[in-house]
Amino acid sequence: EVLLRMHSVGICGSDVHYWQHGRIGDFVVKDPMVLGHEASGTVVKVGPGVAHLKPGDRVAIEPGVPREMDEFCKTGRYNLSPTIFFCATPPDDGNLCRYYKHSASYCYKLPDNVTFEEGALIEPLSVGIHACKRAGVTLGSKVFVSGSGPIGLVNVLVAKMMGAATVVITDLSASRLQKAKEVGADFTIQVKNETPQEVASKVESLLGCMPEITVECTGVQACIQAGIYATRSGGTLVLVGLGPEMVTVPIVNAAVREVDIRGIFRYCNTWPVAIALLASKRINIKPLVTHRFPLEKALEAFETTKRGEGVKVMLKCDPTDHNP
Repeated sequence: EVLLRMHSVGICGSDVHYWQHGRIGDFVVKDPMVLGHEASGTVVKVGPGVAHLKPGDRVAIEPGVPREMDEFCKTGRYNLSPTIFFCATPPDDGNLCRYYKHSASYCYKLPDNVTFEEGALIEPLSVGIHACKRAGVTLGSKVFVSGSGPIGLVNVLVAKMMGAATVVITDLSASRLQKAKEVGADFTIQVKNETPQEVASKVESLLGCMPEITVECTGVQACIQAGIYATRSGGTLVLVGLGPEMVTVPIVNAAVREVDIRGIFRYCNTWPVAIALLASKRINIKPLVTHRFPLEKALEAFETTKRGEGVKVMLKCDPTDHNP
């Protein structure tokens, strides 16, 4: 294990949800819990047997740590391990604090040209990497991303990075769609009160064809329906956003057109990939951060996120550091 002095911690929608509602699905907050799972910091002390890190190293933290070497770990899909430790998922504490202890194997050294803030953003970026891999994005793919929050935006970034020829993205908010344009979306659709079928046909007319791949990042029933209608026969729909447990969808439409519906659960094996992309400047994730607060103003930061202002709100946990 290593002891870290925390530096940057991003606020995620799930953090806000636990704060407001006390549960997400089967994960129920029963005792006081530290939030935060998008984080970077500096190594202060290393435990015995830690060879790849030393005090002073700047690291990005992968929040999910398997507790046992089960069949999922053996096959490299450790995110599916039922006993996994995960920051800020009850009953496990997160890392929104000054000092934090974590498994050394899940702390990754940041190169000098990758900032602490980028290190913290690897967590949401990882969701995009995992989703686009599960979707099979490749050279020339036409991709439809549904929802332009932080997760929709990282999916745009990663899809383009992986060779997508064109990406179209939808959202209710014009300002969020503007951000999507900034990070590389080719087309945007501001949804007002169209039916799912109407949204699907707008996607098709903008792309000039139906997309082979749809990445659904809202969890909203109507959006999942639009995702099925929009996806080309033989294509893939990846469900990233989480909404109600039960959703009514045109499943027969998907079945008879051989549209594969895939889920994702967090990510696995993405930190080294993300660090390589950031270090080589192949991907620019910095525009995602729109607000910064010191740890003392955490409540204000959470309120800002709850109101849906900006994109990614970042908390600064190290009072001695004055860099943005």
